[in-house]
Amino acid sequence: MTTSRRAQSAAVRADRSGSGPTLAERPPARFPGASAAFALFGEVLQVGLLITLVSLPVVTLPAALAAGIRHLRRFVAAEASPISAFWADVRRALVPGSLVGLVATVLALVLLLDIDLARSGLLPGGAVVEVVGWIGLAVVSVVVLAAAGAWTPERGWRAALRAVPGHLRADIAGAGYLVAAAGFVVILTWMLPPLVIGGLGCAALAVISVPTRRRRR
Repeated sequence: MTTSRRAQSAAVRADRSGSGPTLAERPPARFPGASAAFALFGEVLQVGLLITLVSLPVVTLPAALAAGIRHLRRFVAAEASPISAFWADVRRALVPGSLVGLVATVLALVLLLDIDLARSGLLPGGAVVEVVGWIGLAVVSVVVLAAAGAWTPERGWRAALRAVPGHLRADIAGAGYLVAAAGFVVILTWMLPPLVIGGLGCAALAVISVPTRRRRR
């Protein structure tokens, strides 16, 4: 009897995780690795911590995001997702990704300076300049997130960046969700800096889930 119960429990776990045969006929889960909410929460926090550590020099943020997104993508697909694979992706994405990060950082600093000057009243049409500055920051954030989500070691950063406009045009609402994810990270960091860990993990998860969400036809 004990052996039978253990076998049944193992079958139920395999059914829920998607790693084994199902107990009832139904479509396979899109994200079998995300069936356990607490395990997913822990993985998101772990990825957020890893992204935070790698992105401490700031310009390495795109490479850190790309590696973290690929790690979470493997996890939710119930594939092997060892930490060593994350570090391998970091090594492959780091050097060219740092150039992308440098350009994004310079653009962000220029836009923040424009916003600060607009608020000081030294610029004519300051209100318009400030709005343009915030829109520019949103665009930079979305491009970085989308490019990090499209990066693979085989394609590289150039192909990932070229694919971003097409992806955004095909899913305008999805671009809005990515703006919200970037804003979420900024707000959490402003409230309490250590919360950036959870914010970055959630942003990586958003990059994975937004393109695959169910949409109304």
